[in-house]
Amino acid sequence: MNKSWEYCSSSPLLLFVFPKKQSGWLVWLLFGVLLISRGFTPYLNTSGRLIASGFGVASVLLLLPLLLKAQPAGESQAHSGLWNSAGLALAVCLSVFLRTANHSIDISLTPGGGWLGWGLGVFLGWCLAQLDWSHQTKPLQSTGRVGSNLNGLYLILTLVYFAFSAPAVIARWTQGNYVAIILAVSLLSAGWVLLALGNPGLLARVSHKVLLLWNLVFALSLTVTILVQRVAFPPTPESPPVVVGAPSWQQFIPLFLMLLSFPVIFLDLRLFADTLQAENPSPRQFAPGMLLGSLALVLLVFINIFTNVWGYVEPVSTPFRNQFHLPYLLITGGLTLLIWRHKPGGGTPLKIADAKISWGWFVPLGAVFLGTVLFAVRSERVLPTDTDRDSLIVMTYNIQQANDEEGERSHERQLALIQQVSPDILALQESDAARISLNNNDYVRYYAAKLGYHAYYGPTTVTGTFGTAILSKHPLQNPRAIFTFSDTDEIGTAEAEITVGGRTFNIYNVHPDGSDAAMLTFARVLLERSRDKAYVIALGDYNLRDDEQAFQLIAHVYTNAWTSVYPSKIGADGTDMSGRNRIDHIFLSPNLVAHDPVYLLPPDSATDHPVHWAELAWEE
Repeated sequence: MNKSWEYCSSSPLLLFVFPKKQSGWLVWLLFGVLLISRGFTPYLNTSGRLIASGFGVASVLLLLPLLLKAQPAGESQAHSGLWNSAGLALAVCLSVFLRTANHSIDISLTPGGGWLGWGLGVFLGWCLAQLDWSHQTKPLQSTGRVGSNLNGLYLILTLVYFAFSAPAVIARWTQGNYVAIILAVSLLSAGWVLLALGNPGLLARVSHKVLLLWNLVFALSLTVTILVQRVAFPPTPESPPVVVGAPSWQQFIPLFLMLLSFPVIFLDLRLFADTLQAENPSPRQFAPGMLLGSLALVLLVFINIFTNVWGYVEPVSTPFRNQFHLPYLLITGGLTLLIWRHKPGGGTPLKIADAKISWGWFVPLGAVFLGTVLFAVRSERVLPTDTDRDSLIVMTYNIQQANDEEGERSHERQLALIQQVSPDILALQESDAARISLNNNDYVRYYAAKLGYHAYYGPTTVTGTFGTAILSKHPLQNPRAIFTFSDTDEIGTAEAEITVGGRTFNIYNVHPDGSDAAMLTFARVLLERSRDKAYVIALGDYNLRDDEQAFQLIAHVYTNAWTSVYPSKIGADGTDMSGRNRIDHIFLSPNLVAHDPVYLLPPDSATDHPVHWAELAWEE
């Protein structure tokens, strides 16, 4: 990862040695690096992908100033910002399509869909061939606007990277309707392409005041969308737990405004791109602004990550606890400030184009949107199941964000194992992957869609937990997240009920961590909340061993599935779980009986934890 960041953030330094004149050979050299690195990325291991991605992003950053100075062959200069704006909207629309086609995981970044990356690369090459690279204008000697406009471009691209290229993450922030959010972003992006290319003069008439107000509404609505999902965590071990259920309709108001106003970023991009082309800076004049933009991107990424790992990188990370909104506030606030300071007029941005672009774009854009609709609806499909049962198979699986113990992608191997066991109840830990540090991949949605299960994501991404998701063949009732005191990482327990055979089963998926005080608080709250419940199944990565006080509190009340069958802690097949590596447990109320419990150890588990399952039966 370090190498990848080095290539990305330092690549603008090469602009200082770029030739002053526009060079076609340089464009095609950078395109070749991008095509090869992007094309081979899906087939590489983790280290290889990081390095290839670093080269790919570096080549994109170096192409950026050349693209901003180019123009379509035969077109006027005023079309540059228009095409850049429409291009970003098209990219967002395509990204949403590619991710929705594979249940939030970009299908073009998988080995099976890698050919799509090559196809997109060839399409990019064709687009580059349509540009006029011979157009030359004398660069300005000095300008104070190049850096600010480049920073605006970087902030827009960062925001697209953080959220709008993968809007499934917004559904995880808010517990909002996945299909509605996906289709809103896709439709508005496709609509922007049609509007920008079909009637460019309409957008050119947007005044500076309207644009500023539009940005302000977007910045406030995005920030408030996240803030209303914020949780006031228990400050002390004695504090009562915080229960978070389904959001109220009022919490969706800022989400609606945010989705409605987000296309302003495309108009902002047009403004910045038009201004840059009008000022026509040399590559060297691009370098300072791009270096600053790269630094801002890196800082924003780390701020985002620190909101999730605030207890592990002290003292740097500690102030970012429960500050998930902060990077989004900085991005949108920065954009609004840049628009406010941008001087309208001067003949630079937002000129009315000479001619309208063909509406022939409607057919491919309509096809992409329709495909997104079909894929989004398909992902919500749930398979029917028999509820007249006298036993259940339950599984707890710490998926380590869908990576194996070597840090390699393993979601397909994990899925195959789950399908083989076919549990009725599946508890996933370390599943909160719908964030930029994990490429915005929503593995809970991926597994649920592939299995045809009902799913509850557990604590939202805004809360910064490990992730505790519950998947079930049977409908989940009254899902909620319970937060207890923590001093290392937020402790969020997912709870839900299912009804099978006329009985209601209370499911608790856990993943606590922290000091002894935090673990004891978690154990006591778990026992308090499950007290007087008829059928209790509490499973997960407890981070507790047999000799720890919190474990013993729970084991005094509930039955441990493994030791109830194998008191020696050694299975019938010789699997020895008597050591300190047994921290994944299934606890049952005394009226449930475990049969054939299994621990499958790494590397066969396709993660860094053993995967644990058992069949549970009850008396008629």
